Parts: sequence; structure tokens; C-alpha cells
Amino acid sequence: MIARIIGRLEQVADGVALISTAAGLWYEVLVPAFDADRLGKRIAQEVSLYTIHYVEGDPSHGAQTPRLLGFLSEIDRRFFRVFTTVKGIGIRKALRALVRPVAEVAAAIQNKDARFLVDLPEIGKRTAEQIIHELHEKMEDFAGAPAAGAAETQLAEPALEAVAVLV
Repeated sequence: MIARIIGRLEQVADGVALISTAAGLWYEVLVPAFDADRLGKRIAQEVSLYTIHYVEGDPSHGAQTPRLLGFLSEIDRRFFRVFTTVKGIGIRKALRALVRPVAEVAAAIQNKDARFLVDLPEIGKRTAEQIIHELHEKMEDFAGAPAAGAAETQLAEPALEAVAVLV
């Protein structure tokens, strides 16, 4: 299983990050909408993503494709695993829905804020209620978590470039 990938971010488009590794391999990594926006600012820089490896497709039709999901932090990856346990929330739906930081989504679930959840793409009223029903007691670890890369966003662009050179 691939648990983490480190490499140069070549491009981000349509929820897919293209990572070039030192071994000469290029990986397509599906990323949540929130991480895609943040990664878009890091093109040509080294990135580290915590990954989930899964197989997409129907084995009865012989069409299966291995996929990698990537997250900027371990806590985001753990949240995603919990989030996708909800009936009706599949991997692709969850990736598109997560346009807000994990801590905000988790706090909304913990506080039973269905209005916040309904504002997320792919989440309707019934799905929001299902998420709250199944997860509101499981959000303590995620609701107060700092956003991945929060410290980076406080640095000015020249400082980010200096860090990239040092790395």
C-alpha cells in the first residue's frame, strides 16, 4: 500500500495533482477540492501527500483502475476515511464535497449544522442529516485541527521560495 508520496508538483487540474518523484515516476493523485486550491499555489515545488490507495471500478466487468488519493495532512486523510463511511458518501462525492477545511466541516458535523453541510457541493439536505446522524460524536479529533499548511500561508512569497530552495 502507498501511504505517502513526496515529489515535485507538476500540475493540478480538475482535482488531480500530477507528482513527479525522484525515481522518475509520475503519479496522478486525486485530491479534495480544498487541497487542490492550495496545491495550485505550489506548482514546481516539492510536496508531500498522505495517500489512500484504492481500486475503482466493477470487478464483474473487468474494468478496475488503481487510484491514489492525496491529502496535505495525516488528520485530513483520517477525516476522509471517517467521512466516507457514511451511507451515500463515496470517494468521488467526498472529494468534490470537501471545498472547506476539514476542521470547519468537522465542527459543522459536531455542532449539527446541516445548513453548513448543505452548502457543500454534492451534499443535499437528506445527506447532511445522514452525515450528522452517523458522525456527530466522532468529530472531536478533527473539529479543532489546524488546517494543513496553515503556517505556510502566513509566510510571504519570497519566504516560501527560500524554504523551497533550502529543502
